[in-house]
Amino acid sequence: MRRLFITQVLLCAALSFAQGGKRTIDPAKVVDLTYAFDQSTIYWPTAQPFEWKKEAWGKNAKGWWYTAGRYAASEHGGTHIDAPIHFAEGKHTLDELPLASLIAPAVVIDVSAAALHDRDHLLLPSAIEAWEKLHGRVPAGSILLVRTGWGRFWPDKKAYLGTDKPGDTANLHFPGVSKEAAELLVTRKIVALGIDTASMDNGASSDFWAHRVLNAANIYGLENVASLERLPFTGATLIVLPMKIKGGTGGPARIVAVLP
Repeated sequence: MRRLFITQVLLCAALSFAQGGKRTIDPAKVVDLTYAFDQSTIYWPTAQPFEWKKEAWGKNAKGWWYTAGRYAASEHGGTHIDAPIHFAEGKHTLDELPLASLIAPAVVIDVSAAALHDRDHLLLPSAIEAWEKLHGRVPAGSILLVRTGWGRFWPDKKAYLGTDKPGDTANLHFPGVSKEAAELLVTRKIVALGIDTASMDNGASSDFWAHRVLNAANIYGLENVASLERLPFTGATLIVLPMKIKGGTGGPARIVAVLP
């Protein structure tokens, strides 16, 4: 079924450029879930921030325009992917993730109302079960997205993380996923979990159980996902395109949703 789904997605993409090569994709059906990378991009307090510098910019000695730059950054910052090896020994590195797991149906669970009153709110099994009563069982092979509403704070580091001091991990406050919810989602056989905060675990976590449980099941993570309020609860398809870093524990990702 997974292979059939991927084939259908790729076939639809190919057909959309048929008709003499004319562009037929409806822009209203495509949502960019990625924050741009620049000096304001939010990284974990202990990580090196994104850095970009011009190496050449303008007309060269021969009179034509030429530009080039270089960048450096930690793997885990901005809109990015956590490979399972991030918290699970021997599991997939970034370059080992199957392509089929990077193109998958998306389901969205909205906990923004609860997170509005609790910066440390955790997704619990009860929220997943309540979602399933309305929409059916979370599909195997899907990417589950947790919408907390935290995107409204981006890129205000203090509001988004709870602290804007470099190295300060003691005062982090933002929503995440509980150990019990992660364990339930493993039984649902999702391929990934994404969230619109800085971590799958909430800011107050010191044991990172959501990471440990999901990564141990070779389930990758997506963090700092943008614009989740634009997605329906079901029906969208997610396309995740991370930088293919050999042996990487994570890396920048361009995440796109195709709406039904």
